[in-house]
Amino acid sequence: MTVWIDTHCHLDAPEFDPDRDAVRAQARAQGVAHCVIPAVECSNWATVRGLAHRHGDSYALGIHPLYTGRAHDADLELLAQELEQHRADQRLVAIGEIGLDYFVPGLDPARQEQFYRAQLQLARRFDLPVILHVRRSSDKLLKGLRELPVQGGIAHAFNGSVQQAQAFIALGFKLGFGGAMTYDRALQLRRLAAELPAEALVVETDAPDIPPHWLYATAAQRLEGLPQGRNAPGELPRIASALAELRSQPLEDLAGITCANALVALPRLQALVSV
Repeated sequence: MTVWIDTHCHLDAPEFDPDRDAVRAQARAQGVAHCVIPAVECSNWATVRGLAHRHGDSYALGIHPLYTGRAHDADLELLAQELEQHRADQRLVAIGEIGLDYFVPGLDPARQEQFYRAQLQLARRFDLPVILHVRRSSDKLLKGLRELPVQGGIAHAFNGSVQQAQAFIALGFKLGFGGAMTYDRALQLRRLAAELPAEALVVETDAPDIPPHWLYATAAQRLEGLPQGRNAPGELPRIASALAELRSQPLEDLAGITCANALVALPRLQALVSV
């Protein structure tokens, strides 16, 4: 069976409360050998750690930009304490999900940047890669990485320009591609997915978010009572098939390359995953 690594899966999300273990088991049956489970705020750090150990997966700890509005400055010190306490845990593979979001209204850009830069400092202190939230913020994220270099990581759900992609790659980052790439109308993203060097790519679901096109219900369909489909890690092989088709690449080859790339981006995975 083809083996996959889902480099970004929010398995702790409430959407999975009714059947979380079954969701993970189904993904494993589909060939998803490993999931990276990023945190979003201090209240779910213990949860993602517990899930990673329960299912043989890995996790990242951090404060997501969308949660900076309700985070406290003291949470950064709590994060440092958490990283220190669990620094020997091989399933702790990164600091994340961190970054900047200039799309969602009502967020304070200065506060987001404060938390982003502070967490880059923690990545340097604990010698960990980072998992980045990149939403209309590539240039600002890159500026922070140049001023506070880290050992690399993953630019999750990347949807920037070729030049921005090349800049992340030059700084040691892999670029995450997932469900957004499956939409025919995503012309620029699909072009990037097709043309970027293979060694730059990792695959992800961002489950339960960013559903691929076959799970998406339009606003009109939802008004008629059709529920929005729930993305899940078991969708990764089909998402990856779309990427392989765009690249005219055998699926088995893509699986091997993206898994190897994930191990480079998140070096602690090397002790956890056999590919």
